Formats: sequence, C-alpha cells, structure tokens
Amino acid sequence: MAPAGRGAAIDPRDVLEVLARTTSDGPARHADDRRGVTVAAEEADDGGLVHLERLPARRARTTPWPDDLPDALVERLRADGVEQLWSHQAETLALARKGRHLVLATGTASGKSLAYQLPALEALHLDDRSVVLHLSPTKALAHDQLRALRQLRLPWLRAAVLDGDTPREERAAIRRTANWVLTNPDLLHASLLGDHQRWADVLHRCRAVVVDESHVARGVFGSHVALVLRRLRRLLERYGADPVFLLASATVGNPGEHASALTGLEVTEVVRDGAPRGPSHLGLWLPPLEEDGERRRSTLRETGELLAAFVGAEVQTLAFTRSRKGAEVIAAIARERLGDTIDAAGVPLADAVAAYRAGYLAEDRRALEAGLRDGRLRGGAATEALELGIDVSGLDAVLLAGWPGTTAAFWQRVGRAGRRGTASVAVLVAQEDPLDHYLVLHPRALLTRDPEDAIVDPGNPYLLGPHLRCACQEAPLDDEEAARWFGPTAPDLLAAEVAAGRLRRRDGRHFWTGRHRAASEVGLRSTGGTPVRIVDAGTGQVIGDVDEVRAHRQVHTGAIHLHQGRVLRVAALDLDAHVALVEDAGTSELTTRPRTDTDVQVLATEERTDWGDIEVAVGRVEVTSRVTGYEVLRVGTGEVLERIDLDLPPTELRTVAVWWSIPEGLLDDDGLAPQRVPGSLHAAEHAAIGMLPLLALCDRWDLGGLSTALHPDTGRPTVFIYDGVPGGAGLAERSYRRLPEHLSATRATIATCRCVAGCPSCVQSPKCGNGNEPLDKEGAVRVLDLLLTRAP
Repeated sequence: MAPAGRGAAIDPRDVLEVLARTTSDGPARHADDRRGVTVAAEEADDGGLVHLERLPARRARTTPWPDDLPDALVERLRADGVEQLWSHQAETLALARKGRHLVLATGTASGKSLAYQLPALEALHLDDRSVVLHLSPTKALAHDQLRALRQLRLPWLRAAVLDGDTPREERAAIRRTANWVLTNPDLLHASLLGDHQRWADVLHRCRAVVVDESHVARGVFGSHVALVLRRLRRLLERYGADPVFLLASATVGNPGEHASALTGLEVTEVVRDGAPRGPSHLGLWLPPLEEDGERRRSTLRETGELLAAFVGAEVQTLAFTRSRKGAEVIAAIARERLGDTIDAAGVPLADAVAAYRAGYLAEDRRALEAGLRDGRLRGGAATEALELGIDVSGLDAVLLAGWPGTTAAFWQRVGRAGRRGTASVAVLVAQEDPLDHYLVLHPRALLTRDPEDAIVDPGNPYLLGPHLRCACQEAPLDDEEAARWFGPTAPDLLAAEVAAGRLRRRDGRHFWTGRHRAASEVGLRSTGGTPVRIVDAGTGQVIGDVDEVRAHRQVHTGAIHLHQGRVLRVAALDLDAHVALVEDAGTSELTTRPRTDTDVQVLATEERTDWGDIEVAVGRVEVTSRVTGYEVLRVGTGEVLERIDLDLPPTELRTVAVWWSIPEGLLDDDGLAPQRVPGSLHAAEHAAIGMLPLLALCDRWDLGGLSTALHPDTGRPTVFIYDGVPGGAGLAERSYRRLPEHLSATRATIATCRCVAGCPSCVQSPKCGNGNEPLDKEGAVRVLDLLLTRAP
C-alpha cells in the first residue's frame, strides 16, 4: 500500500489490502518484528497506515459447572449456550462463597457480569429475603443489566432499577418486594443514604454489594464514590448487615489497590482471564499532513472515510469518538463517501450507517443496537460516553477516532470487534495530540505497556469535609467513629466544620445544623464549589452546569459553548448568581480560546530529589489564575480572527504539583541563550502535560502547568505541572514517582514529530492560556536531555 499522501483520499481497496496482510512478505518498506508490520520510520510520519499488528487467538480455559449450584440457574444458562464456566468465573464464585471481597478485572466480553451474578444469585436462592445492592455508573448500564437478569426467568429473583426517573410509588414497591436493586452512586448519595430510615429493612437484608465498571470511579469522581461507599458501609453496619463486595473492572494497572481504596476493605484480585478471543488485526493510522506541512488531515474525516471503506466492503464497523458532534460528523462523512452505492440486495449502503450517541430516546438507542446485532446496520459512529451503556457484540471491525485516554478504554473498545470468537479488525486513527502521535509511531509502547493505575484519594480535605457533613446528618458522628470510617484527618475536619458553624458538637458527637439535606451541596461529578448553571437565554431552561473552578475558562462572556449539537455563545457570565446565559452563536465556523495569567506559589515541599544540580520536587502549591481575555479562532485552521479583553477576578486553587528547577548556567552551557529559555521550558511543559496520561488514568484537561525563566520560590528556571482540582488528585505525585519514564516518553514524542517549529502533535496545547507563545521545539528537547542525562 502506498502512503496515503498529503490530502489523499482513502481507497477502500488499499485499506483492506494492508489490513488483510498476515505475513511479513510485504514490500521492503515494511519492517517485520514477528508480531507486526511497521512502516519504515522515515516514511511513517507521512501518514496513512504506519503499523499493522497481528493479535493471535486465545483458547478458553473452562471449568465444569459446580454440582451444588441451583439446578434452575444452571438450566437457564445452558439454554443460553453457557455449557461451562470460564476459569475466572469459577474463581470468582469460589472466593465469594468464602466471604472474600473481590475485584474481577478481565477483558471485554469475558463474562464479568455472569461471574458476579453467580454468587449473588446463589445467595438469593438460599434466602430470597436477602438483597443485592448493585451500583452502575450509568442509568443505561443499569437498565441493560436489569434486562439480562430478567431474561434468566428465575422464580426467586425480583430485580428492579432505582434511579432518578423511578416514580415515588414504585420506590415504595421496590422497598417491599425487590431483592436485586440496581442503582447508581449519585442516587445512593443524594437520596437513599439520607433517607436511610425508609430503606432500613433493605439495608438490614443486604448480603452483597456489586460495584459494576468500578474502573470508572477514579480521580475526583472516584474519590467521591469512595466516600459514599464508606458512608454506605457505616449504615449497613448500624443495621446489622455485613455484605460481600463484588467489583467488576476493566484491566487497570492496580485493580486490587484501587478496589481497596474505593471500598476501604481488603480486596482480592481475580485477573487471570479464561475467556477465548478470536484472531485480530490492529492497525495504527496517522492522518497525512496537509499541503502546508504543519497540520494533519482531520481525524474525524479520516475516520469517516475509513468507516465508508469498511462498510463498502461489507465489513460491519463501529467507530468511537469523544463527542456527540464528532459521532454525527463521522456518520455524515461515511454516508457522503458511500453516495449511491448499493449492496447485493439493492439496499443503499448510506442508509445502513447511523450515529449512536447520548441524547437519543431509549427506544431509538435500542433500535440502533438491534440493527447492529442483526446486521441491518452496517456502520455506526458512537460516543465513548455510550460505551458503558451499549449492548452490541460480534462486530467485524472497530475504529477509534483518537486515543480514548486510557489503555483500559483502548482495549475495551478494540474488544468490541470479534466478540463471538471470529476474526476482527481494529484501527486507531491518531488525532493531533502528543500522546496520540507518540503511540502510533511507537507501537511496542502501546501494545506492551501495562494499563494505567486508577487513582482515588478519599482523604482529599476538599471532598472529605462535605461528606462528613452528610455522614453527620445520616447519623451523629463522634471523633473515634470518624477516624475509623473516614481516616485520621477526619476529627480535625469535623472541628473545622464546627468552627465554621456547619456542624454542632454535643456530648462528643457532631450533628448537622442545616434545614436542607447536606448531600444537596455535594455533586459527585464536580470538583467542589457552587456550580455555575448554564441557562438558555431564549427559554430560561437550565441546559447544564460547569464546576466553579472551571467556569472562568469555559463559560466566560463571549465563549463558544457546544450543547447537543447546538453552537452557543455565552452572552453574560454572572459570578454572583452563578449563572452563564447562552444564546445561539449563529455560526459553527468559530470557536474561542481563553487567555490567562497564572502564578504558582510553593506552600510546602513534601519530597525532593536532586538529579545532579537539577532539583526535582513534589509538594503543595497555590495556583492563582486570571482569565484576561480570549481569542476567536476559525474552526479547522486555528486562525486567530480577533483578540478580546476581559475583566474577571482571579481564582485560587490549592493543589499538588511536581516541578523541576534547572540552574540558569546549566542551560547556558548547553547552548540555550536566555532569550530561548522561556520558549524551551514552555514547550517541554506542554508536551509533558500531554504525556502524563501514559502513567495515570486522566487526560490533559485534568492538569495545569506553568513554566518560567525565573521563579521566586526556587530562584531558577522552573516547570510546574499541577493537578487541576482542589487538594490534588494524585496525578502530579504519580509523575514525580515515575519521572524518568514520563520525561523519556515526552522527549520521544517531540523528537520524532516531523513538524518544523511545533504543532498540536508535539508541543502546542489546545488549552494554553498564552496562545501557544513562545514555543521552542528544539530547545524543549535540549531541556529534557539535560534532565534525563542526570536522572537516577
């Protein structure tokens, strides 16, 4: 296959020719490493398919059905084609029977649901008055699990969904009759725990707690969920229940550690996957450079054309992208490319391609799923947000429009193809991002790397304080009990809450003083503060909200805001009322980017390492930021059309940072004159932020940074990378612990990018508050070399 070339259209025959290769006897321009075929380095950056990996099939490891499982259950499952258990399912059952808390972390389509269902259903068979409390991260997934449970048609199983849409009268019926209650952490936090007297009998009878897709509970959201689970366990104990916790996770790097941090319990890992897997081909695709040689073709267009290529060759394909608008664009491009092409039955192929995203009615979503299952729908474009709610298997091919952010998500999406054990194809199409660029040009780093660690920090005081208020409302809390359930810092936080007048202390116990529910002040999916509501100025309808800490950047006056395919402009931001009024923007060709001034003050150095005469440290910092204005840019080209000033107050963030301080003389000795230092540090900072998701489950929007040629607290040229949430999220600390690995990958992605002065694939950042100025790409490589040659 010849390289696609700059701006070249994608030929379906070329795609299928290369993706069909299974041996190393291709043209000399490919190098064979016995596992995959890689385009020569000097040609790879021209674009197109740069690597093709052969993933071998894997045999199943099976175990006969245990003789003591309920006959009716085994018969139902055998009728569905489950003749034996896979080894990890049998291991899960055996551990749960011993009362062990466990986390099952195996691949996509490995039968995790059945694994945790077996011990829970067995417990209900022994006593159908027992209760299983099942937590799902999304409503859609809870309803899918409800459907699967009801299809078992077990006489002792009474399953029901409890979420924000459940009518009050149905909630009463669920309390009386259901023994498998499917809900989500948000409702558990906002309603059930605060109203626990009504649910006392359900909590008393609880024998198992299922936490499905537990890897989603990471970062700030995961830390909130960890505190909700501690509040749940406290109430379960008060009602005399001691359930087993069963967690199901994607393949993260630290499943046991994460599950223990999430629940506060000792958790056993089940990680050896016994499920079979069909043979597969994995392609890595780099969009070719445009004619200007500085930007690459649109990831969405490349993905849409690839989708058309596969559908045109009768390969059923699903493309994943990050945004709802992206899903619609990919589907539209595919339909446009297919044109009037018809299949053997005379059906227009363009009619067999659809977008699949949030916002559709449930019946429309189920119809799309049914179309993919029965083959009427040949191609689809889906948002990643729907990954947890989708019920589709057995696809021929999967396309990923950009790196999905984590290794776990990558393999989960790849696993959507060939789920019946048949051969399949997956293609990752890189977007303009340093991490994407690095991974597609370093296939071994992608294919052999361990999954990222999932990090939660239930001790974050900015999160723990509000949850302590919730716990005090649920049942008065003394210092000893607070330390037992919520950690050693909890008593001091309770004292601070008393001093602030939010709690009252009497007879050694702490009571909630408010007239409203304490949980109403805590959003599990926010970073704290009062959210800013986004209000449609035409209708007065609240269409969303944004965290207070992010509002200045995201919904300042004049900002372009996307909502369910609509392009809106912020007409006014009222910080006192916490409201952003939006109106139709009138065009989809413009976007905005805020300009900011940022200062970092070091409050405390927690740990420090000297790399020769370079200081590397991690510690607590205060970040002061002020949005000074914004730029209006043309979508697609990034051309700056206008710069507009704003007058907004500064915001303060106390968080955790990692930083490196380099002596000025060292930079000068290496040939970096003083005028080049700011751009060199700035470029290194951008690229390092873009590469940190290699080490932890996060993306660059969870992080911030500052580079300066002279910092007052260090007295040296310094680069800071900090967690973008109050109190920190463990990300900067993870960089500090693995800094040589972090900086090596950062250097590689800059050095291998063929742009001249820096581009979005290496050192430019979409969130830079200084308009990506100044940047010195070559200087950034020198800075990183200075660090790495002195690394321990």
